[in-house]
Amino acid sequence: MSTIQIMERRAFLKYTFGAGALILGTHVEAWASDADNATFHPNVFVGIQPNGDVIIVAHRSEMGTGSKSTLPMVVADELDADWKRVRVEQAIGDEKYGSQNTDGSCSIRDFVAIMKIAGATARTMLEEAAAQKWNVPVGECKAQLGQIVHSKSGKKAGFGELAAAAAKLPVPDKATLKFKPESEYRYINKNVPSVDQQDLCEGKGVFGMDAKMPGMLVASIEHCPVYGGKLASFDAAEAKKVPGVRDVITLDQFKPPHNFQPLGGVAVLADHTWAALQGRKKLKVEWDLGPNAAYDSDRYRESLLATAKKPGKVCRNQGDVEAGFASAAKIHEASYSTPLLSHAPMEPPAAVAEFKDGKVVCHAATQNPQAVQETVAAALGIDKKDVICHVTLLGGGFGRKSKPDYVAEAALLSKKTGKPVKVVWSREDDIRNDFYHSTAGMYLKAGLDAGGKPTSWLHRSVFPSIGTTFDDKAEYAMELEMGMGWNDLPYDIPNHRAENGPAKNHIRIGWLRAVANVYHAFAIHSFADELAHLAGKDPIEYTLGLIGPGRKIEIKPIGMNYWNHNQKQSDFPVDTARLRNVIDLVAQKSGWANRKTEKGHGWGFAAHRSFLTYVAVVTEVKVDDAGRVTIPNMHIAVDAGQTYNLDRVLAQFEGAAVFGTSIAMMSEISVKDGKVQQSNFHNYRVARLPEAPMKTHIHLIPSKELAAGVGEPGVPPVPPSIANAIFAATGKRVRDLPIRNTKLV
Repeated sequence: MSTIQIMERRAFLKYTFGAGALILGTHVEAWASDADNATFHPNVFVGIQPNGDVIIVAHRSEMGTGSKSTLPMVVADELDADWKRVRVEQAIGDEKYGSQNTDGSCSIRDFVAIMKIAGATARTMLEEAAAQKWNVPVGECKAQLGQIVHSKSGKKAGFGELAAAAAKLPVPDKATLKFKPESEYRYINKNVPSVDQQDLCEGKGVFGMDAKMPGMLVASIEHCPVYGGKLASFDAAEAKKVPGVRDVITLDQFKPPHNFQPLGGVAVLADHTWAALQGRKKLKVEWDLGPNAAYDSDRYRESLLATAKKPGKVCRNQGDVEAGFASAAKIHEASYSTPLLSHAPMEPPAAVAEFKDGKVVCHAATQNPQAVQETVAAALGIDKKDVICHVTLLGGGFGRKSKPDYVAEAALLSKKTGKPVKVVWSREDDIRNDFYHSTAGMYLKAGLDAGGKPTSWLHRSVFPSIGTTFDDKAEYAMELEMGMGWNDLPYDIPNHRAENGPAKNHIRIGWLRAVANVYHAFAIHSFADELAHLAGKDPIEYTLGLIGPGRKIEIKPIGMNYWNHNQKQSDFPVDTARLRNVIDLVAQKSGWANRKTEKGHGWGFAAHRSFLTYVAVVTEVKVDDAGRVTIPNMHIAVDAGQTYNLDRVLAQFEGAAVFGTSIAMMSEISVKDGKVQQSNFHNYRVARLPEAPMKTHIHLIPSKELAAGVGEPGVPPVPPSIANAIFAATGKRVRDLPIRNTKLV
């Protein structure tokens, strides 16, 4: 990778677009938070070169979700550019772009309108320039595949010919723009190849592990094996004898709250990665393990379940739950638990940074370059504007790479050595020092009428919150966690209460794909299946009864705001008609009514709304006499609103099937004496080919609704659908994940 110099935003534009280009900056609203009315105003830059090439800046990170292709594709479609002449450039970190955090399945939702405006604005200016050139009405001029064509005379002018004149025109008011009809789209939902596809196929894609800077050292860091522990002493004599090792340097321990600070530790710096790793093996390090040395994840999970049996902080209260229980014909209750999980992306964290003249340039596999700027600046005591972050491709992220502690490590070591430093985390480093998906304990209780339908519903959920990352004293869930499939449950039950119990934290907690929806969906939809069985009813028929008629629900939790992904409920209501539709579709497509159920062969179902998207899953399982589980088929029905890159949408749900299967069947982080017991894929298990669904069928509902998320919402209903299928096949209820810990035969 070639070195890119420290540059301000204007310099970046000059470098990217070159002289003589039409450079367009649109200034529009991205989104507003209902909570604080904050408004973000990104600048989306579109450049047209004198030779007619179109350059579009991708401000979001690419980790396989397709945002680097899809958002520029929307621009190109509105502009009517020739995709063969479009070059997509990855943006540096800059607040002028608005949010660059590629998290929360929101890239399309939050920015597709902005990209349409950018493309339509550039097209309008080019058409106006052509009209002035030919002295004709602008209404007679139309963009067509990289040219402006005069309809009456047939005159044509390429975008490049008109760029200079267009650049001198005033930017039109967005209210006056005319957008293309869907019938004229050339690229949207047309399976256009990803912009990096050719480079990836030829091994030319630049990931975090590939980034280089001249004269750099490579660092491997020994971190304390217990969260919050301190360095007591170390002996680097043998490490320094390893050929290629240049230095051994300590990094200070973080100060609570952790935020995204580096953990601290002992860094071995060498000429290349192998030497750094070998030198690190020779270190002799003694640790003061600190207050979390007694943490045991099994005992902690038991404590969460015990807390869930007790009254907690009420976050939703509808009707009179206790009166409902008192008058119920029958009471059913159950407890569920889920373990800590690691992100385990294929590419562990990696970044290279150079500190020079009070400024930092870094190249990082990051989901959030602005968080890099803030974290590095805080670590080095400089202004964030003096941190330039170039974003590489990401070999997976799932939320881990939005937390840039590893980039700050590289910057700190560069400052200490006076040289560029590349920090490389091993797989073992990644699994043992992650920002883990939280463990959870949940208790559900239902009061049932004579027909087996709930008239009263209580759900208590207890887990160490993501908020502990930012407030080490936090014990209760954040509003966003409560709004993930818990206090927004769309069941038609007159008496409904959700409660949250306190949970102290003893390890780094962060968001992972689908976040709190994972454990909430597992508990709720497993419990619903139990209720259906008690009532002697088909699980899908029973769930449709729980949901009730199609309607739009306004969620009004008590004592807090309903998060709703920072979107207005009027724009993205909880729409039970859409939920019912995906259930009907998955039942039809899977052949649910004619399913074969016998010993060792069962079908399970779950449906869940998350990230504003509606998903229903039917899973077929077979369980042999040894308790081995195979998944012949998984059907996933989806209503994600309008889509813009069909290939990537389908790919995300196919990936969610495997990801969700891993969570359900085998993934687990366990901690003994404060130390994570897993280290690599041999003991932190993810689904391998024979364990993944053999056939995954994605059924997408065409929709005119606003675009929602696709990266995460496929995951939550997968684990309960598998657990429910196993019950149908074996009669064994699974209430604790992963399923491999439950004896099935």
